[in-house]
Amino acid sequence: MSQYQPGILAAPVPLQARHLFFALDSVHAVPAAFDALMKLTDAQAVVGMGEPLVSALGARIEGLRPFPHIRGPGADNPSTQQALWVWLHGVDRGELLMRSRAFEKALAPAFRLVQMTEGFRYKTGFDLTDYEDGTENPHDDAAVEAAVATGGASFAAIQQWQHDLDGFAALPAQERDHIIGRRHGDNEELDDAPASAHTKRTAQESFTPEAFVVRRSMPWAENGQAGLMFLAFGHSFDAFEAQLRRMSGLEDGIVDGLYRISRPLTGGYYWCPPLKDGHLDVSAVFP
Repeated sequence: MSQYQPGILAAPVPLQARHLFFALDSVHAVPAAFDALMKLTDAQAVVGMGEPLVSALGARIEGLRPFPHIRGPGADNPSTQQALWVWLHGVDRGELLMRSRAFEKALAPAFRLVQMTEGFRYKTGFDLTDYEDGTENPHDDAAVEAAVATGGASFAAIQQWQHDLDGFAALPAQERDHIIGRRHGDNEELDDAPASAHTKRTAQESFTPEAFVVRRSMPWAENGQAGLMFLAFGHSFDAFEAQLRRMSGLEDGIVDGLYRISRPLTGGYYWCPPLKDGHLDVSAVFP
């Protein structure tokens, strides 16, 4: 029986993680690379295939598409779609370094690593703005329904956001709360927050149909910059894309306040194949 990759819904937020993004260099070498990939992939890894890879192999996955470049009034969400994404997570930073090296070597020469971003847990799962992240995540059966498609596959949406932490910290406390839509300290959602508040822009039950996803985001920090590696799993990309379009002001002209203090640097969509007999089931791509 097929099932979803366990790392997709594993709780709690991991202590350490690494996002590895690969470009496709040799289509002919892909089958051998996937043989190696399947041996390396375990419960501490999630693998996602991008549309460029699936198309290069002459296959088609229903619902898989490249990340769209979405622009709005005061919002710009770039597309940096890659062929393959691997999300490693664990508790030891050094172990993750060694594992990522093993993946990189095993996937060559078919794939070339083009980006590696480390993630880490802040407090119990907070963004670096010091507000709790993922508060509205569904749980248990609702999480499976939101994140997993029929047959056990899942669709991952990823954006790397860079925060202006100094600019955010310089704002009055109430203004910071109104950007997020929650009160700092007790995480209480604010009824009187403006329509641009992030919580109001992304209230999952306010969409038709409801736009529930499971977020597994983590902070990142590198070379004096920092922000959030946003990661959401869904049974399709539709819920995430509906939220992003509303955030960008394309629905009603109101831009999410988050864009005042943060900007996305990357954007990618990935199909996460199910497991069969404990291994990645890529039969939809390699019949």
